[in-house]
Amino acid sequence: MKNEIDLPYLLRSRLTLVATHAALKAGELIKKGFGSDFVFETKEGRHNLVTEMDQKSEAVIIEMIKNHFPDHGFLAEESGESGHAEGIRWIIDPIDGTVNYAHKIPNFSVSIAAVFQSEILAGVIFQPMTNELFTAEKGLGAYLNGERLKVTSTGVLDSAILGTGFPYNVHENPLNCLDLFGEFAKLGIPLRRLGSAAIDLAYVAAGRYDGFWEVSLRPWDYAAGKLMIEEAGGRFTDFEGNPYVAFSEGPIIASNGILHEQILKKIKSIPN
Repeated sequence: MKNEIDLPYLLRSRLTLVATHAALKAGELIKKGFGSDFVFETKEGRHNLVTEMDQKSEAVIIEMIKNHFPDHGFLAEESGESGHAEGIRWIIDPIDGTVNYAHKIPNFSVSIAAVFQSEILAGVIFQPMTNELFTAEKGLGAYLNGERLKVTSTGVLDSAILGTGFPYNVHENPLNCLDLFGEFAKLGIPLRRLGSAAIDLAYVAAGRYDGFWEVSLRPWDYAAGKLMIEEAGGRFTDFEGNPYVAFSEGPIIASNGILHEQILKKIKSIPN
C-alpha cells in the first residue's frame, strides 16, 4: 500500500486557502477584462492563443502564492517552470479556455493545484462568469461553493452524458480523435465540448457529466481536476487504464469509476 504524504491538515488547508484567494483574485481580473479589446498572440498550433489577460492573471496568481510560500516552485502555462524544483510545486492555468475568452464566449476558468512529487495536495478551479468555485484537498473531499461533491452512479454507457475536447492539431487526427468522437456519437448519447478541460473535469466531479476523455492534455489542464474527481469518488487514468503518477502531457479518461472500463473498451476498439 502506498504511503500517504504526512503533511499536517493545517498545511493542506492553508494551501487550499491560498489557492482559493489567488483564483478569486485572478478570476476578478479576467472577468473585468472580458469582452474588452486586448492584445493576443498565436502560440504553436492552430487557434492556440495567449492574451495579455492570460499573462496578467498568471502574474497575479504567482505573486500571491509567493507572498505566502516563497520557497515553492511553479509550473505555469505561460511562464513555464520557475522557483525551487524540490518541495511543493504549483501547477497553474491562468485562463483555461483562452479561445473562448478571446472570442467573448463566457466559458473559461482559472485552475491551480499544489503538488508534492506525484501527489496533488490541493486543487481549485474557478469559473468567474458563473461564480462557481470548485475546491479539493487530498483525503478531505471535493466541494462546489462549500457543498460536498460526488460523482454520478450511472452504470451503463448508453445512459451517460460525456464531455470531450480536441487538441489544437485536430486536423491531423492525432490518436484518431475524430474517429473516436464518431464512435461515441454513434451511441446516441449527449456529448459536450465546452472549451475548458478544467471545467469539464470539475463537472465530472460535480456529477454533471458521467465521464470525459481527451487525447492530449497538459498538467495545467488537468492537475486540479484530477484531484477533484478522485476526491468525489471517480477515476482518472490514461488510455491504457494506468493512473497518472507523473505530470506530463497525454491522453486522459475521467469518469464516475463505474463507467471507466466501458469507456476504455470503446477507446481501445478504435485502431491506432
